[in-house]
Amino acid sequence: MSVRVTDPEPGIRLVTIDRPERRNALDRAAYADLTATFGAVSSDEAVGAVVLTGAGGCFTAGNDLKDFQDVETGGDSPGLTFLTALRACAKPVVAAVEGHAVGIGTTLLLHCDLAYAGAGARFRLPFTALGLSPEGGSSYLLPLVAGSKRAAALLMLGEPFTAEDAASAGLVNAAVPAGTALETALAKARALAALPRVSIAATKRALRRGQDESVARALAEEAEVFHALRRGPEAQAAFAAFLRR
Repeated sequence: MSVRVTDPEPGIRLVTIDRPERRNALDRAAYADLTATFGAVSSDEAVGAVVLTGAGGCFTAGNDLKDFQDVETGGDSPGLTFLTALRACAKPVVAAVEGHAVGIGTTLLLHCDLAYAGAGARFRLPFTALGLSPEGGSSYLLPLVAGSKRAAALLMLGEPFTAEDAASAGLVNAAVPAGTALETALAKARALAALPRVSIAATKRALRRGQDESVARALAEEAEVFHALRRGPEAQAAFAAFLRR
């Protein structure tokens, strides 16, 4: 299994992306595991909050580019299916980021309720450098949390940025001392799980009211453009060059 699911204490479900040999890059199997995990947790009455993290001191290096070399793949992408399940999760989701958070490893944070990053974490949205375009609803959600100019810089230039930058841009709640993101996320999940669950669920719904239709449209429209570009010569050349390193 490329995703490890545990219950470290009552009321808390810990979901760990576990492909450390690939810096937790997300392939089709990992996406399927994540989709199933988040699809199941909504109806699990034993769970009050979910923590999402990565194994080996790394959150995720993003999509496994080996999968992106398959130009014939049709239907909804595994990444889009996962993000839809993550967004639909009825339980509060807290992300704990250490190490690398690249591509969808950054954009998925826009769909988590809370997120904390260790001071050594490094983020990047390298879509344009790979001949691609924004995904994960980031073209809609990132300007809302970061402002249009900062969102344009992050998505167009695709330069690496720090945990402090991520906090300033609204991608995470706070940058915490390196190595303590999971500890912080578990503490926040513990606090959430101790509160009345009907109140937490109602608050989560209220916070997202008015966004669901726009986010769903952004996810679908971005995916259509993203995968058209993914099949193109510029992106395929970029993937091949990356995998030759």
